[in-house]
Amino acid sequence: MTAVQNSAVLPDVPPNAPQHCPGTESELAGKADACNGCANQSICASSKPKGPDPALPLIQQRMLTVKRKLLVLSGKGGVGKSTFTAQLGWAFASNEYTQSGIMDLDICGPSIPTIMGLLNEQVHSSSSGWSPVYVQDNLAVMSVGFMLPSAKDAVMWRGPKKNGLISQFLKDVDWGDLDYLVIDTPPGTSDEHLSIVQYLKESGIDGAILITTPQEVALQDVRREIDFCQKVGIPMIGLVENMSGFVCPNCKRESQIFRPNTGGAKRLAEETGLELLGQVPLDPRIGQSADYGVSFLEEHPDSPATAAYLSIIHREQFLLPHVLRTSRLSGDVGIKQILGDE
Repeated sequence: MTAVQNSAVLPDVPPNAPQHCPGTESELAGKADACNGCANQSICASSKPKGPDPALPLIQQRMLTVKRKLLVLSGKGGVGKSTFTAQLGWAFASNEYTQSGIMDLDICGPSIPTIMGLLNEQVHSSSSGWSPVYVQDNLAVMSVGFMLPSAKDAVMWRGPKKNGLISQFLKDVDWGDLDYLVIDTPPGTSDEHLSIVQYLKESGIDGAILITTPQEVALQDVRREIDFCQKVGIPMIGLVENMSGFVCPNCKRESQIFRPNTGGAKRLAEETGLELLGQVPLDPRIGQSADYGVSFLEEHPDSPATAAYLSIIHREQFLLPHVLRTSRLSGDVGIKQILGDE
């Protein structure tokens, strides 16, 4: 078994290509700014129609062993999305008969290795593909953070290279048989989001959990995230409101830090018809657990935040079988319309 190199190699990038090459299979091949002066520019820019992405059948085959694929989304950064993803993964894995995985798609800000206690770990390759890093026997993790020389190194990639790595995470990682694959996405609705929806078009995304905080500035971006899910056909399981009040670790009393001046997630759920899965109060030990890479749920079982997390996760597990998957056709049309606007 050999260690994977620190930078992912895109299979459709010629060896003599310039930096930021979009790849020969990209719609921008021969047209992007990075293509100027490249010896292959005229070939890539030819009008010869490009076939379907050769990675798609490989992804579909790899995903056959993954029962449930869940997206964790947030319009705004800093609302606790990655922390929630980690707690969700740990909660699933608390059942020794459940196989779980976490895929970190926040390529420019990979925090999952820190939160899961996996700093300085490396990805290795074998005949069956890349091996994810294991927190425990039934909880696997994959992140670009495992491929960087150090945690301080910036990832300065354009969209095509990000897309190539996401493709590799789906088709080249030996996930094995998983009951749940939780996909942590960056804030917003950009390249990473469009890529994961396109790549999983045939395999299907079982549902999305949207994370917000009580302030209107966060709720505005979540409304955009909801609109994105509706346009590309991602079924939404529900909303989670993080930082919903503050719990004193000593007296356990709760007070409001970020007041829901416009009604918070509860009002948004009523407006949109989405399920409010729950509200997680602030507990300073959540941040402490994330810094030390340990499970908050196991370390502090008596916290009101732990009770909120577990209630949300149980509610999500109950609702997931009942979430109606949006038709493939409407989702496909939605993506084509979005890509056509670029």
